[in-house]
Amino acid sequence: MKVGTDGVLLGAWTPVDHNPNKILDIGTGTGLIALMLAQRTHAEQIDAVEIDADAHEQAIDNFENSPWGDRLFCYHAGLEDFANEMDEEYDLIVSNPPFYSEDYYSNDSKRDKARFQDSLPFELLIEAVEYFLSEEGVFSIIVPAKEEERIIYLAAEFEIYPMQVTRVKGTPTSEIKRSLLAFSRKRIEKIPLNELTIEEKRHCYTPEFTTLVQNFYLKL
Repeated sequence: MKVGTDGVLLGAWTPVDHNPNKILDIGTGTGLIALMLAQRTHAEQIDAVEIDADAHEQAIDNFENSPWGDRLFCYHAGLEDFANEMDEEYDLIVSNPPFYSEDYYSNDSKRDKARFQDSLPFELLIEAVEYFLSEEGVFSIIVPAKEEERIIYLAAEFEIYPMQVTRVKGTPTSEIKRSLLAFSRKRIEKIPLNELTIEEKRHCYTPEFTTLVQNFYLKL
């Protein structure tokens, strides 16, 4: 599974001003976001959970070969099993979940499992967040723009509320495709809302995008 823009955006954008000490990355894939948060924070414990065996092995290799290997651990489990086995509170929870709910499957079962929403339903994800999130904790996620309203509604049912929203589009003239959402247990009257454009034109990145992600690319 290649490094994707969604994962990089989430890893770079996720709020860490509250200095999280324990972090959980749900559906880590090969460990990209967990590694980015290890780079961005002084968290002593960064746990990741991944259901796919090959991705889990790659995440472990990536963690062990990083400068932060002593702070990173990857569990091979589905989210439900992980929640049943773990009794932890996390100050920061992140997830770049499978998006695709359309009735279409490819011939690649691993890609399907990673991409299709039935591998990690939003309802299960939010329920797990409510279980694991500390009182002052933050939950951060990237979703298709069309799913923004639904996930905010689901989170509110568990008394978890949006604290920051950034809507992402590819170019100045394209439609908004993604929503970066940060949640907490506190209800905020006026939620900070902004937009982020990735490119001015093909391979010409905006200053805002460059500033956000430049610490994670060798060339940008």
